[in-house]
Amino acid sequence: MTSREKLYRATLAVLLPALLFGCQPQPQQPSAVAVALQRAEQYRDYNALIAIDNNAGEAPVVQGGALAGWPIVVKDNIDVAGLATTAGTPALAEYYPGEDAGVVARLRDAGAVVVGKSNLHELAYGITSKNYAYGTVHNALDFDLIAGGSSGGTAVAVALGIVDAGLGTDTGGSTRIPAALNGIAGFRPTVGRYPDSGLVMISSSRDTAGPMAATVGQVLALDAVMADEPPQAVPAELAGLRLGVPREYFYEQLEPAVATAMAELMAALSEAGVVLVEANLDGIGELNDAIGFPLVLFETGQLLPQFLAEARPALSTAEFVDSIASPDVRAAVSAAFSGAISEQSYSAARDQLRPQLQTLYADYFARNQVDAVLVPTVPLTARAIESTADTVEWNGQQQPTFQSYIRNTDPSSNAGIPSLSLPLPVAAGERAVGAMLDGPADSDVRLLQIGLAIEALLARP
Repeated sequence: MTSREKLYRATLAVLLPALLFGCQPQPQQPSAVAVALQRAEQYRDYNALIAIDNNAGEAPVVQGGALAGWPIVVKDNIDVAGLATTAGTPALAEYYPGEDAGVVARLRDAGAVVVGKSNLHELAYGITSKNYAYGTVHNALDFDLIAGGSSGGTAVAVALGIVDAGLGTDTGGSTRIPAALNGIAGFRPTVGRYPDSGLVMISSSRDTAGPMAATVGQVLALDAVMADEPPQAVPAELAGLRLGVPREYFYEQLEPAVATAMAELMAALSEAGVVLVEANLDGIGELNDAIGFPLVLFETGQLLPQFLAEARPALSTAEFVDSIASPDVRAAVSAAFSGAISEQSYSAARDQLRPQLQTLYADYFARNQVDAVLVPTVPLTARAIESTADTVEWNGQQQPTFQSYIRNTDPSSNAGIPSLSLPLPVAAGERAVGAMLDGPADSDVRLLQIGLAIEALLARP
């Protein structure tokens, strides 16, 4: 066949539908994966991604998969075969896992295409995503503000429209905090709902992968695939729904913008027939504070050396600590490795205090007959990158950055229950605010359906 004949046939293939059916020929549209790769390059200065897989567009599409052709990003402490898993730290820059993490395998089997690995607070040990090795992640809505963390890169990639969805991990708020600060949805499932193979873990009690997306509906789709369950994308009925509102602790000292957004949400919910039950989780602050750091620091001291023995066997733990680029993370990991938490303190937190916290939540749900707890995801909005090293300005006072941002997300993390952050409407130019729903253990689908209904309510003109 001559080149002229080839051109004729190709032209006819495009024009024939128009000749037969009277429609105009349409130019071929780039695939969603190609668009994602273009946007990843366009927004490089946000440091949302550590690695971009420029070959992602060549991956065969899984026909009929629930996520067929969906471009996603994966936080870089989760294994993706063929790409390095750096965990945002220099010592792992050349660590290439042999297979996908369990959650990634399920997403790929459903047709999702990984276009890149997202940036994070080094080793997932912080909430700003100020990474001294791979660059600070910038907020998608205001370049000068923190993105939140530790899954800041995934949140920003979604909020910028590089992808519609991605994976983060959550130890004490790491999917929900950056989701709230960038105006997207982020979900932490009941611990154990998803496979945890292929994660660089710092806490066996608290770590879990978590989906993040532009909408709750997309989060629900990812959750179904990762949990290996059929999707149940049916919004909950709002009329008669009961939500707990624990004013004590969770609503204290809210930044005015957060307080206003939450008040407007509750007014809309009440008008839709939701019953808001004012009831506190008595003593939750003190109980939670006695659990979090003992659990995480002790378990980090066990888990990271075990991981390094396989990933970097020639590297001593002392050399690893010295290689950590971010000062705050180096200090935390050094404390974990040096035995800052005794086994006795750890056992008390794990075997006595954590069950008390879980019972406190379970009794609250049962006694008040509520489907979920409604609180602000974080009590303050994003702050300037340059002003959040150790402390942050909060209602005119300097407060510890880490403790301020995790205040509301940490209790449900310690309890191991599902938690969803969804974005609230704010005026143009205002900083993002998120509302959080915490549900009983294993109520993940129900919680997402409630989120779906609230999302639809907020979208109404």
